[in-house]
Amino acid sequence: MIIGVPREIKKQEYRVGLVPSGVRELVQCGHQVMVESTAGEGSGVSDEEYIRSGAMIVESPEEVYGEAAIIVKVKEPLPEEYDLLKESQVLFTYFHLATNLVLTQALLEHNTIAIAYETVQLEDGHLPLLAPMSEIAGKLSIQAGAYYLQKENGGSGILLGGVPGTYSGNVVIIGAGTSGSNAAQIALGIGASVTVLDINIDRLRYLSEIHRGNLTTLVSSSSTIEAVTTSADLVVGAVLIPGAKSPKLLTRDLISQMKPGSVIVDIAIDQGGCCETSYPTTYDAPTFVVDSIIHYCVANMPGAVARTATFALTNATLPYVLKLANLGYREAVASDQSLARGLNLYRGNLVCRPVAESLGLECASIEIVI
Repeated sequence: MIIGVPREIKKQEYRVGLVPSGVRELVQCGHQVMVESTAGEGSGVSDEEYIRSGAMIVESPEEVYGEAAIIVKVKEPLPEEYDLLKESQVLFTYFHLATNLVLTQALLEHNTIAIAYETVQLEDGHLPLLAPMSEIAGKLSIQAGAYYLQKENGGSGILLGGVPGTYSGNVVIIGAGTSGSNAAQIALGIGASVTVLDINIDRLRYLSEIHRGNLTTLVSSSSTIEAVTTSADLVVGAVLIPGAKSPKLLTRDLISQMKPGSVIVDIAIDQGGCCETSYPTTYDAPTFVVDSIIHYCVANMPGAVARTATFALTNATLPYVLKLANLGYREAVASDQSLARGLNLYRGNLVCRPVAESLGLECASIEIVI
């Protein structure tokens, strides 16, 4: 089978779908891998490294999409890539379709078989292909927040870790999942005062235990969110409902009550954001200000640390790529429920219910595939 790896064209996206070690594994299984020239440069991977691993380097995306049965990417296809998609081609990447009706309709029209990294889900609810990027985004959220709290960057002039004789910065993290727990780890590590909110008490108990009670945990509700965010210096929005739009937990009215110069980092922006005033930004202009509150809403945060992110992503995705290539998508989906949950679109049918409900579209049964 031919697996294609195109160069990412989304603005400031430096990651790539496969690293050379992943190419080698596929080639050793008898598959052919086509990599678009310079696709790995942003992650520090040269064409020569891919060639040594057995890949064929091609010069254009038309060649990659035209020949490959499976396309392995990082981010969703952009409008200039829509016409490159072939009917019944498997596209394996991050999609975040719940907030993107235009892309969803384009994929339906092209009869694409779309398997989304972010909805591949294990029986215990774990999201194995979203987790490594959530880890990175969680860690980066504190780094970004600390930077924009500096006075010359528009912030209130707060040092999150403080110094003896002063208060530490107050960090509020909404969501105790992978990104939220990683944000808490970094915030505690630099000496901030940290509060984490979630509706899952077991998850809060776990974080309290591993951090030996050094952070405050609260059950999330509108009243607790209001109580803690109005005194926060940095709020990290880390909520997630797999496949669906993020709930708007931070209202415009609540934001107007926050301290001037405070920062919101909305990690949930890929799924629409958890703040009513959020909209996606890029690293060219990562922030905007509403009611004197700095909003940081970069939609591809891990792209800034592309090498780390690319290798972490391939570590997670490669077993699924191998399964798709070795078995074919139909048998792979039928034999692996976690991969079946990742299937969003199948030959003109939307088969992921959270996406369908978010977009107001009809959802077909996955039984049409398996």
